[in-house]
Amino acid sequence: MSTLLDRARQLAPRRADWAQADLRHDLTAGVMVALVALPLALGFGVSSGVGAGAGIVTAVVAGAIAAVFGGSHVQVSGPTGAMTVVLIPIVAAHGIDGVLVVGLLAGLMLLGLAVTGAGRAIRYVPVPVIEGFTAGIAVIIALQQLPAALGVEVHAEKVLVLATDAVRAWAQAPSWGAPATAGGIAVLIVAMARVRAGFPAALFLIVLATVGNALLADSDGGTPLATIGTIPSGLPAPHLPSVPWGDLDTLVLAAVAVAALGALESLLSATVADAMSVGQRHDPDRELLGQGLANLVSPLFGGIPATAAIARTAVNVRSGARSRLAALTHAVLLLVVVLVAARWVGQIPLAALAGVLIATAVQMIRVSSLAPLLRATRGDAATLLLTAAATVALDLVLAVTVGLAAAGFFALRQTARTARLEEEPLDNSDHTDEERRLLDENIVAYRLDGPLFFAAAHDFLLELAEVKRVRVVVLRMAHLTAVDATGAHVLADTIGRLEQRGVTVLLSGTRPEHLAVLEQLGVHRQLAHERHLFATTPEAIAHARLHAARIAHEPGLEREAS
Repeated sequence: MSTLLDRARQLAPRRADWAQADLRHDLTAGVMVALVALPLALGFGVSSGVGAGAGIVTAVVAGAIAAVFGGSHVQVSGPTGAMTVVLIPIVAAHGIDGVLVVGLLAGLMLLGLAVTGAGRAIRYVPVPVIEGFTAGIAVIIALQQLPAALGVEVHAEKVLVLATDAVRAWAQAPSWGAPATAGGIAVLIVAMARVRAGFPAALFLIVLATVGNALLADSDGGTPLATIGTIPSGLPAPHLPSVPWGDLDTLVLAAVAVAALGALESLLSATVADAMSVGQRHDPDRELLGQGLANLVSPLFGGIPATAAIARTAVNVRSGARSRLAALTHAVLLLVVVLVAARWVGQIPLAALAGVLIATAVQMIRVSSLAPLLRATRGDAATLLLTAAATVALDLVLAVTVGLAAAGFFALRQTARTARLEEEPLDNSDHTDEERRLLDENIVAYRLDGPLFFAAAHDFLLELAEVKRVRVVVLRMAHLTAVDATGAHVLADTIGRLEQRGVTVLLSGTRPEHLAVLEQLGVHRQLAHERHLFATTPEAIAHARLHAARIAHEPGLEREAS
């Protein structure tokens, strides 16, 4: 019980979380994020099949809870496009209550991950995977804005299809008002960030675009841009969703997918936020706690499962957020909007918001971080590009899986290349003379360096099994760093092949931890029975010479226990 209480204290909010609060910067950032989050929350709610109200509830409730209890000072949470993709089939199969139950179950799972310290696993995600994921997300953000930026209305689940359809629809009836607005705002935001980083250019430009669009609507000289439109006001009363007990096993599996996506996207978003900000370092376990609590409470108000949103987090950081106050302000403002200011916010042009997000996407791609990785090694470059491409073309969880698989492949290949099998003399005398004497006695000695595992074992077998014109092979194992089951199996197979040809194999300096693996495949037992295991190399060489001399005096004797 005391251990659990200690863990709860470690994960609980603390006064230091608010030490960096800066009213001017945080409130400005919160307003900017709220303006960006509002149409996204509405859109994701609708596209998930639960409704626009559910999107707003999620942004308000989950956004506030994750801001207070999460592990990042600048993270912004709410409904996301990646989560929507997961939710669509759940709504189709189990209805709205099924989605709410999945959210509750996923929340419990995230709390369990937080308590067990699973959040630290994000530290093992390679940098090329994180940078590739971030670049891919930036491309997705930009492509998602093309319909609004071009002033067309198209719908598609896949972002590449959406962008293609948007361009095709615009080409059929070109109109330059929306592209000029979105492009101008994007360029000005990026330019102002270079000139004066602290100036809230995005907020100023959105107000300017909204006023200009309203004046255009009142005149007879032009066609106004499409706006956010009518949004619902008010939040529903909290209630427990009806649990479809007959489908509970299926819902649990869906909750596992939702929890995995929530944890992955939130922790990667927090890592990206750390990289984008100065002096920010998130607590991964506290972040899982915040996401777990957010997903527990949000469904009680009719909200859908939530996660940290990289796009909104990036807007928050770029807008100058210093503390949790910015994300909390964003949630409170969204609540105020749905209560009293829905009519005014509804007049914001969609093209203006698209320009803000396109600028955010551009700023997320940091050439100073990507260029060194692309030049570092071929493996790093390939991992980064594969992750980015998979993020755009596939879903986010699969993209990270592809990135990790690529990083693992290149790491294994690099590690396998460090494994060496070298023939060498074994005392301090002249090396050439010693080698010649050993070969004259039909003895050859090899030193194994590095790991002997599945990625390197095949080459080891090919090289060692081809040893010719010798009677005794001494394998120096002291420099072997690792042996797995495949490596031990290949070693056993190699020894068997050599001894079938009448070549005796001796092992020296085998580490205890490696002997345990060799024992499982019978290698140790066979060699120990014949007394062919030695603690030191000189002992093995002395025995090899006795063995070779004995065979030389008894022609026809190929192998005999010594």
